[in-house]
Formats: sequence, C-alpha cells, structure tokens
Amino acid sequence: MKTSTFAQQQLLLSQVKHQFASALAQQLQLIPVQAPLIMAAGSGMQDGLAGHEQPVKVRVQAEQADYEVVHSLAKWKRALLGQQQFAAGSGIVTDMRALRPDEEKLSERHSVLVEQWDWERVIQPQERTIATLKETVRGIYSALKHTVRALYPDGDFPVELPTDVTFIHAEQLRQAYPDLTPKQRERAITHQHNVVFIIGIGGALGDGEKHDVRAPDYDDWTSATELEWAGLNGDLLVWHPLLDDALELSSMGIRVDAPALLRQLELSGKHQHAQLPWHRLVLSGQLPQTIGGGIGQSRVAMWVLQYDHISATQATLLDLPKQPVSVAA
Repeated sequence: MKTSTFAQQQLLLSQVKHQFASALAQQLQLIPVQAPLIMAAGSGMQDGLAGHEQPVKVRVQAEQADYEVVHSLAKWKRALLGQQQFAAGSGIVTDMRALRPDEEKLSERHSVLVEQWDWERVIQPQERTIATLKETVRGIYSALKHTVRALYPDGDFPVELPTDVTFIHAEQLRQAYPDLTPKQRERAITHQHNVVFIIGIGGALGDGEKHDVRAPDYDDWTSATELEWAGLNGDLLVWHPLLDDALELSSMGIRVDAPALLRQLELSGKHQHAQLPWHRLVLSGQLPQTIGGGIGQSRVAMWVLQYDHISATQATLLDLPKQPVSVAA
C-alpha cells in the first residue's frame, strides 16, 4: 500500500473503521447505539482507570449540576443493557469519544483523545469462564482479519496473520521471562506469535507485582477459573513492525459479579465505593452478567494501515501563523 495523500489517508481510515465495525458487530451480535460524552459526577459510573486520572469536569448551568467527560463507557454499557433488558447473547457497540488529560506521557500510541469501539454483551452466569473469554477474543480477531483482507486484497499485509490467537496468562508470561519488565514481556511474546491475548491482568503475580493496574469495578481479575491462575480479563496485542513493538488494541474482560466486586474493592482500598449507586446495582444483582471492553479505533487503524504514529489517525491541532497577517482592504 503506497504512501497516501491527506484525502486518500482519510478515505482509508474511513474504510478501516467501516469494515471493522461491521465485522465486529456481526461476530459478537452487537447493535450500534449512541454514546454519551458526559456522565453525572458521583454516580460511580465513571471509569476510574488506574485510579489517579482526573476526569474533565463540566458544569451544566441549566441544571446547576456537575458532570464529567467520560474516560470510557465500561459501566454505562452494562447499566444500559440491564435497563433495556437485553437477552443473553446480544449486546451493544458504541462509537465512543473520551478525554484522558492525565495520561502520564503522550507518545506515538498515546493521545489525550480516546476513540474506541466500546462494546458489551450479555452472558449467562454459567458463561463466566475462560472458554467464553477466548471465544469472544477469537471473534474480535476474526473481525481484524476481515478488515486486513479487505484493505489488502493482494495479501501484502506485512504481518503474518496466525490461524489463532496465542493465549497466555500473565503469570505464565512472567515465568517465561522472569528477568523482563511487563512491557518487555509483551514485546517478546508478541514478536514471537504476532497476535497474543494476555489473561489475568490486575492481580498480583507470583513475584508480588502486577502485570498492569486495572480498576476494581468492571473487569473480573480475581475469580478462580479453569486455569491454574485467577482472572477473567486481559489485553489483546498485535505485532507492529514499524514500531518494532507490541501494540495493544483492546482491554476487555468478563465483568465483576457481586463477590468479585467486593473482593476487588477491598484489595484496591476502595471498599467505600460499594455505597455508590452503580456499585449497589451490581451488589444487589440488578445488573446482568456481561463481557465487554474497548477497542482502540486509532490503534486498529495504525496497525491495519501500518502507520507509526497515532497522529496519522486523528484530527490534529493546526499550527496557525504567530505573526500578524496583513489583509488587503
């Protein structure tokens, strides 16, 4: 695929997003719904991310009420599925925009603007298993393969697409590469297999450290599973040759039930959050069991189109002249 002009680049981005969104909805049985940009402060529905990020606050004068620009729709989606009484096996996907101004650093893959396909699907309680998690990940990977093949009909995509995703638990990964940092482990395993899903992110591993931090109130990273280790969530990684590194496309998981929520709030030192409105709905069994996650639109486009910087996939600030410009009368 040749280097594109701006107009061609925008058309390619549109094509990637259309192809993937359609394939994802078909694979996971999702319907598109409209996404909110703000939510009520103090509702407990905001995504706390790693715990230190502060949301952008919005004061709505007409209501004399405080709102927050969303970090993600992780909890909103589950509440909507319950409110609208979606059946098991069905779900929703949104075209979400969020702001995360507290990103520790901006880079070729990190931006203040977050664009995600934020999706959620209802499952039965007995489907809270690793098998369900893997089946769903494979559906997402099928949508990715469909998108690549649509954009590269001649088969000249520079990354060899494996038949299946390589699944590995974060503790297995630590044991395989004990002398590497978590990010270095991700690079090593993804360089070897091209498409990898790391299971069980959020809890302490065998060395007492976490692979990465996860919020306590949506993904379930503590429940026992059919594996030797706990956790029903994870990250989907792909190999990006131009970055010479693994690129995370999605963070996702089976969501907390009441026991997992209480357990994770306690482990995170946030037991007081159990009194928030959204958390009370989970603890009282009023929300359905779900699986869900976010898939980065910019990162999917970076990978499919082999761009080496996120700025190629997002609207950027324009540099205007700093000196006065004379205008003819």
